[in-house]
Amino acid sequence: MPYDAIVIGAGPAGSVTARMLARGGWHVALVEKTKFPRRKVCGEFLSATSLPLLRACGIGGAYDKAAGPLVTRIGLYAENATIMSPREGAWGRALDRAVLDTLLCDAAVAAGANLIQPAEVTALEDDAVTLDDGRILSARRIVVANGSWATSGPFAIGTPSDLFAFKMHFRDARLLPGLMPLLAFPGGYGGLVHSDGGRVSLSFCIRRRALETARRDHAGKAGVAALAHVRASSRGVDAVLDGAALDGAILATGPIHPGIRPCVQGVVFHVGNSAGEAHPIVAEGVSMAIQGGELLARLLLEGREADYPRAWAKAFAPRIRAAALFASLAMHGGTRAAMRGAIAVFPRILDFGARLSGKV
Repeated sequence: MPYDAIVIGAGPAGSVTARMLARGGWHVALVEKTKFPRRKVCGEFLSATSLPLLRACGIGGAYDKAAGPLVTRIGLYAENATIMSPREGAWGRALDRAVLDTLLCDAAVAAGANLIQPAEVTALEDDAVTLDDGRILSARRIVVANGSWATSGPFAIGTPSDLFAFKMHFRDARLLPGLMPLLAFPGGYGGLVHSDGGRVSLSFCIRRRALETARRDHAGKAGVAALAHVRASSRGVDAVLDGAALDGAILATGPIHPGIRPCVQGVVFHVGNSAGEAHPIVAEGVSMAIQGGELLARLLLEGREADYPRAWAKAFAPRIRAAALFASLAMHGGTRAAMRGAIAVFPRILDFGARLSGKV
């Protein structure tokens, strides 16, 4: 019996899409290639704008209980500068993706989605997908929500950037309560945030050439050298991590694929990073995935799928373009110095940037 929809990828975008379609009476298959829980390099911050969707999924209470403390201030760490926005707000919270993704996937299953896990899609053709065990599934609609990491096969994105991503957790870090600083350093950018379990999460991207330089200048593997480069380039980061202990392994991936891509191809709909990926500098990846899943599922249920490309572009293209601008400013010496100087004089620019990136 054909499905009404096959959703490929059980991350935030895929699980939210599958849950809403199943709740709407659709016969849904949710295909995920890895077992949960699993760690991911992707950032952990979730904007307050997405919290109502978590409550609608029935996991609001679990999220509130597990997530880190509320982020109330945005900051900037760049070279010797440590700047904070003058105003407090309720910007959002952070939670390890191993926990969040499991909660959302379980919610999709509870709503009636048929979870096929672990299983990898090896071929995508018209209205059918082939799994790695030889099974062929067909559906009226296929939703691609498996991110943007594939370099070959049916989901290859194309030419990547030269940015590599790293993520790590620390215990006993000295990050001020409620603060989420943007990091701007030679050849890269990143962010720090209080996450779950009393840990601080550090995520950053670094250009290939800067990474090669870091590996020449600092001992150790790529992640260790990249961390040393960030600490040496930022007084604020070095102070936060002074005396902190690394919790778990350093995660790495890349090159990443920022940019806007076609979100509809016949009966195939793309959502999350498969549709478009913002530079992680704005910490909006998880929020965009959840909101994109809700948008696509709602339009499919309403029979308005033709509106999806325009609605997606209106909701997410401005954030992706803003992120590209911020990333360019942060990574280059002259523009980074100008940005640091402007924010030092007008620290409310940090709040403006947070709003522009979709945090309200």
